[in-house]
Amino acid sequence: MELYFIRHGIAEEQGDNIPDEQRSLTDEGRKKTQKVAKKLRTLGLKFDLISTSPLVRSRQTAEILHSYQLSTLVESSPHLAFNGDIYTWVNDWLLPKHQAVKKTLALVGHQPNLGEWAEILVWGETKQVLVLKKAGIIGLKLPDTGSPIGRSQMFWLTPPKFFL
Repeated sequence: MELYFIRHGIAEEQGDNIPDEQRSLTDEGRKKTQKVAKKLRTLGLKFDLISTSPLVRSRQTAEILHSYQLSTLVESSPHLAFNGDIYTWVNDWLLPKHQAVKKTLALVGHQPNLGEWAEILVWGETKQVLVLKKAGIIGLKLPDTGSPIGRSQMFWLTPPKFFL
């Protein structure tokens, strides 16, 4: 399975009048995310499923990816919120659904979570070295069987500027 971690696009600044979970993408964030989605489509990338954090900016990012026909399926997952835990996600979601998900999965969420999840899948622990820029992508190849923790290979780490 190929797993793509995609960080949400540029969002409104956190302030007193906007709760964090309600922050939307800015116009610049939408435009950059659309350019990334367009480039992914040009590269021929398609996802069997886009799973997104329930926070507004991540859902909007996932919808942009969906609008560029990168997947026919989009679902919200509480595992991808800030308090999400990779071990719970692997045991409760990935391993039971591994066969149903097929080959290519996109997870849209937040930093530092996505960078840390990638590190755990590749190295078995966090090293706090993978930084995923807004609208950036990390691609991992997961093993065909068993837990992917510490057994995955990273093949893609791209900030959005390489797509623009």
